[in-house]
Amino acid sequence: MTDARPYSPGLEGVVAAETALGKVEGERGQLLYRGYRIGDLVEHGTYPAVANLLWTGDWDPNHRLPTAPVPDAVMTALRALPSNAKPMDALRTAVSAWGATELLTYPPTPEQARGLTAFSPSALAAFARLRSGKEPIDPDPSLDLVPGFLYQLTGEKPDAGTARALDAYFIVGAEHGLNASTFTARVIVSTRSDLASAVSGAIGCLKGPLHGGAPSEVVEQIHQVGSVERAEQWVKDTLDKGERLMGFGHRVYRAYDPRAAALRKVAESMEHPPEWLALATAVEDVALRVLAERHPERALKTNVEFYAAPVLMGVGLTPDLFPATFALARHAGWTAHVIEQAADNRLIRPDARYVGPAERDLPA
Repeated sequence: MTDARPYSPGLEGVVAAETALGKVEGERGQLLYRGYRIGDLVEHGTYPAVANLLWTGDWDPNHRLPTAPVPDAVMTALRALPSNAKPMDALRTAVSAWGATELLTYPPTPEQARGLTAFSPSALAAFARLRSGKEPIDPDPSLDLVPGFLYQLTGEKPDAGTARALDAYFIVGAEHGLNASTFTARVIVSTRSDLASAVSGAIGCLKGPLHGGAPSEVVEQIHQVGSVERAEQWVKDTLDKGERLMGFGHRVYRAYDPRAAALRKVAESMEHPPEWLALATAVEDVALRVLAERHPERALKTNVEFYAAPVLMGVGLTPDLFPATFALARHAGWTAHVIEQAADNRLIRPDARYVGPAERDLPA
């Protein structure tokens, strides 16, 4: 019998969940967290306040969340990793080990979400120092989560402008609807598994270059351009070779990514922006014009990764830390979705259309 049920590769266009957390309006270029515009949250909020909004629905601009200590068992696991391990692998390992030490119960709670979100920056900073032959730094409870992460990473308390820039990046990275890693987290917790397992799976999903690796590739492309004078020829040559321009186009957005707009504003106001920020804006102007000329039928606009790159470079992070830092930011959204899924749970178990051989006998 023929299976006539509709099939959507990649589940594109399939509504697989209802959520009160994030609303992505691709045609309008709008992103809302529980109804609040992303630009307003960047301008008036902090990452801990936004995370608490996602977890509880309450807006408290004074909410604080310092980083948390790394348990001894997790630190032992991090010390056992080779120095050339990828930061995303180290973070995934740390979250899994943390879950084992916490003996998490089901259903997940905002308290569990706060604990994991506060722990993970300390773990990533510890690994970054260990691989460089340095000892990890204990959290400073007087610092909020983002400046605390930078302090544990570098050993120096960041200036207000640097901390604010990275905090803005964390806010725009906190939540983005039912993306691949968030869907992964919801699938895992739909089996009544725990919060740490869900986030470990989400990190593994985000590790894929089609989901979490673009900002570091933007850095590489800007370095290839080299100068403002070369921008137009480089863009045209890249497109002529059939290669992608990283930082442009999006699976959902058909208008300018509102996260990119917020981060561009932050990047341009940084006290110590990377020297190539002016080059990046020149490349953006050329790329948008050339893309519009060559693909008038497609809306290929700037996405968040393009301006995530100068912000992350400007605060002193190395490109190999970009994906793991994105994962830290996305903790708020992942854990909020996990809590939401568990509150009205149904096991996520889609079907597959069989396209193999018809029923047959084994050969004699």
